[in-house]
Amino acid sequence: MDFGRLLTAMVTPFDENGKVDLHQTTVLLEHLIKTGSDGVVVAGTTGESPTLSHDEKLALFEHVVRVVDGRIKVIVGTGGNNTELSAAFSKEAANLGVDAVMAVAPFYNKPNQAGIYAHYKAIADQVAVPVVIYNIPSRSKVNIDAETIIKLSKIDNIVAVKEASGNLDQMAEIINGTDDQFHLYSGDDGLTLPVLSIGGHGVISVASHVIAPEMKQMMEDYSQGRVREAAAKHRMMLPLMRELFASPSPSPVKALLNQLNLRVGGVRLPMVALTDQELESLLNVYHAFKKNSSSGITNK
Repeated sequence: MDFGRLLTAMVTPFDENGKVDLHQTTVLLEHLIKTGSDGVVVAGTTGESPTLSHDEKLALFEHVVRVVDGRIKVIVGTGGNNTELSAAFSKEAANLGVDAVMAVAPFYNKPNQAGIYAHYKAIADQVAVPVVIYNIPSRSKVNIDAETIIKLSKIDNIVAVKEASGNLDQMAEIINGTDDQFHLYSGDDGLTLPVLSIGGHGVISVASHVIAPEMKQMMEDYSQGRVREAAAKHRMMLPLMRELFASPSPSPVKALLNQLNLRVGGVRLPMVALTDQELESLLNVYHAFKKNSSSGITNK
């Protein structure tokens, strides 16, 4: 299963009362499709999954599948640290017509590698759709070792990993140990080009909410052998990519989308809005990026 190379980890739009806003979700989806996302990840970390209820997630999944109508891939976040509930929820989501489910490494419990393997196998056994592993040790406090991911890749419907460990050595080991049909996606925008250079397939991105065309062009340049051009674009995007994570995500990207008249609302506690100073810094970096990209200036 190929989900494409540029997937957006989509924010969840909220209305003025903090409720999921399905109308603005439609607006956002049309923007992401128009600007070049090959797929969306719904109710992942960027979608504020810890604060979404079970019913909110299912309603969101159903809505996204209906609006997208096969135009791009829809991957939905169904993972948790309770294996039985994660597997059952994955089965519910799979029945809504999504293209895949994505399950984060079990957090807080801190299982060993045997437990992690058994967790993902239990989820994969419950669904007929593809399963994407999500490795993000900075949030889950447990790393899924390369050996475990390689072993999991041998399960027929475990088809990809979102690798947010930041460890290129580990990623190279995973790519080397899995077959060509198993895809590794960077979970960090700033590592997109380095991950491509070691054989990664693409990125599950936050920055693609606002700079998808530029990211897609960078990836196209690299795939066509225009390495210097791709590297220049990568360097130009890095300051904005960093700024989008200068405060806990998704507060920065939501703030920027709102400034760009893509009304996605605020964030739910315990996340908080950017301060005026943080917003000013973000806007300065964004406008500097747009100015440089339009004039062809690189930061070489």
